[in-house]
Amino acid sequence: MLNPKLKLNPKIFNDDVEQAPIRKGFGEGLLLAGEKDENVVGLCADLTESTQMHLFANKFPERFIQVGVAEQNLVTITSGLAAMGKIPFCSSYAMFSPGRNWEQIRTTITYNDRPVKIAGSHAGISVGPDGGTHQALEDIALMRVMPNIDVISPCDAIEAKKATQALAKTKKPAYLRLAREKTPIVTTEETPFEIGEAEIYWLPDVGLAQIGIIATGSLMYRALLAAKELETEGIKTKVMNLASIKPIDKDAIITLAKECRAIVTVEEHQIAGGMGSAVAEVLAQNFPVPIEFIGIQDKFGQSGSPDELIEHYGMGKNSIKEAVKKVLTRKI
Repeated sequence: MLNPKLKLNPKIFNDDVEQAPIRKGFGEGLLLAGEKDENVVGLCADLTESTQMHLFANKFPERFIQVGVAEQNLVTITSGLAAMGKIPFCSSYAMFSPGRNWEQIRTTITYNDRPVKIAGSHAGISVGPDGGTHQALEDIALMRVMPNIDVISPCDAIEAKKATQALAKTKKPAYLRLAREKTPIVTTEETPFEIGEAEIYWLPDVGLAQIGIIATGSLMYRALLAAKELETEGIKTKVMNLASIKPIDKDAIITLAKECRAIVTVEEHQIAGGMGSAVAEVLAQNFPVPIEFIGIQDKFGQSGSPDELIEHYGMGKNSIKEAVKKVLTRKI
């Protein structure tokens, strides 16, 4: 069942569940952050409407800079603005930022610990027809490896709005990962969100969970669908939303592993270096248990519809269920 304490969307399993692009939540959150703090500024690499930054640009044109197709300049300028006391948010496609400008991010932002917020939109395989060149499947790995930076991957538009506002209040660099396609709304305005804290979204109807599922980003919806069906098959799970990949909620992950004794991680990203790797690092040092990983298996993307690609690369509901059943046989 959905965790009643978190006030999640009661329509999540309905055919008419509300849907919205996660990137839209970023645009709305940035506008709200800009209204609350005049030091918030926005910069974009010629993709203002695609990243939903146009909401901020239209309201605060004097606090917005259109850098153009120059992603290295984009982040270098934001570092300078941050050094002067501003709170810069910059946006582009994740394949270009951080994909194209990683060294500039490292040298001018994280090395100097500048509180720049980097929004990487159109991340993951679900970019669809744009194909492998535009499908950022390595961005979590690229960003979480750097010192000083937070890495946040919201599960829906509402959580993205909350995350954006929260990041505007921190004094650290941050990477915010955003999906392009409409995603079912899992949370509500009342659902808690805190950087560095994980939440359990699904609980067994009765009894203890046998397997812990840890999901991040847009695949949270499919993880919940899998958990609901597994419940009817007599397999009890807990589903954790790990939006904050860095800082990571070590205590929550260890607690889940101790209860369930086996874990399945779910992400729309390369398995190597992603959220699942971060979870495995925590458990290897503290409480090793069997783990199955749902994600991209060391491959590039290709053109196709978002749903087709999710299924083709083994990240759909049925693949999650199969991983749960597989790890159940290995449970210690």
